[in-house]
Amino acid sequence: MAQQTEKAKAKLHSLTAALESGALAQVRRILNSGLAPVDIAHLIESSPPKARKLLWELVDKELEGEVMQNLSEELQSHFLSDMSAEEVVDLTADLDTDDVADMLQQLPERVTQEVLESMDHQDRARLEAVLGYPEDSAGGLMNTDTVTIRPDITLEVVLRYLRRHKSLPAMTDNLLVVNRQNEFIGTLAISKLLVSDPQQTVREVMSTDARVIQATQHESEVAKLFERHDLVSAPVVDAAGMLLGRITIDDVVDVIRETADHSLMSMAGLDDEEDTFAPTLKTSRRRAVWLGINLLTALAASAVIGLFDKTIEQVVALAVLMPIVASMGGIAGSQVLTLVIRGQALGHLSGSNFRWLFNREIMVAAINGVLWAVVIALITYAWFRDPAIAIIIGAAIIINLMVAAMTGASLPLLLKARGIDPALAGSVVLTTVTDVIGFLSFLGLATLFYL
Repeated sequence: MAQQTEKAKAKLHSLTAALESGALAQVRRILNSGLAPVDIAHLIESSPPKARKLLWELVDKELEGEVMQNLSEELQSHFLSDMSAEEVVDLTADLDTDDVADMLQQLPERVTQEVLESMDHQDRARLEAVLGYPEDSAGGLMNTDTVTIRPDITLEVVLRYLRRHKSLPAMTDNLLVVNRQNEFIGTLAISKLLVSDPQQTVREVMSTDARVIQATQHESEVAKLFERHDLVSAPVVDAAGMLLGRITIDDVVDVIRETADHSLMSMAGLDDEEDTFAPTLKTSRRRAVWLGINLLTALAASAVIGLFDKTIEQVVALAVLMPIVASMGGIAGSQVLTLVIRGQALGHLSGSNFRWLFNREIMVAAINGVLWAVVIALITYAWFRDPAIAIIIGAAIIINLMVAAMTGASLPLLLKARGIDPALAGSVVLTTVTDVIGFLSFLGLATLFYL
């Protein structure tokens, strides 16, 4: 495995060097005979816009589909938008149904309809079954390429049936058992099939306690189910128990990665599909929105400071110490916010245990508040030789850390209840609260004492 990784890196290095030197014939040769489709996709995503276009044009037609399925949604949309319906059908001919559905969802509805009409009846029916469900649901994630068997046949018949296939669908660890109405009954593990008496019937050796996924279930719940029970694949059924398809571990890994990307990028106000090498104007436009929101929150904090301008004029030390109070509250709040958002993502939080967590965070904030209030008060006294201002900043630290803990713990639940992504909006709201409360408590106490 390590040798294969080193070889892939060496080929990528050679390809990059050839691309920079303009040796297109060498680039085409290395691209199509020396690299796996996933590595080609990685190279395209890692290249600036002009090089991307050139690399895509050099990819052989028979590799385009596999390369396309490994590209980000934004790049898929970019390349697919330049293709005709017939070209899209040819490109997706050998791909799994769920991967084709993901690609088509990047296209306008009119183009998607043209692509569906260009397909044969069986492929169109399978694809429409997936497209009928939201992209982030089990139905949108599933693959309709399954191997089904009846419960009343013998294992010998099953083995003969399997030998008629040129190959089995990837990640096939179980055969799905259904009745004549296509209702899901259970699973027959491949390992069980191979070691059991061929004269036994499927009903005698199959498992009826398989983990079944409802088509309407959210993909995050599917990922938790796979993680919790170490699944490789799982059947997907509709409300009536009819078998629709299956979900495999490779698709779940994609969900987990996309969820992690979403959480990371949302903290900075970026789209989880943010393209590293997106054009300058597109990147500027996306970031400008978040900067504008941040400006509004900064103006709110500045307005609070403006209420105490006379106090600051009289005690200049306040201007020096103000950032400490806001910063301590921001850090304390973000720790709690991150913990609660992670708890939500893992499904750990519920109405029954949130009160315990909330109370725990209040106690932690109180302990840390007192500890650091004493430390900062002593530093302030040593710096300015003013016991009053040392006491004021200590009290402000305790107040802000307590408020930060309460806000960080409750904010994700409040935002989620309103249908707002906590990972996206939580940090902005939290920063505003801790800045405003920090300045208000520190400058307010100073005003009461000095004026």
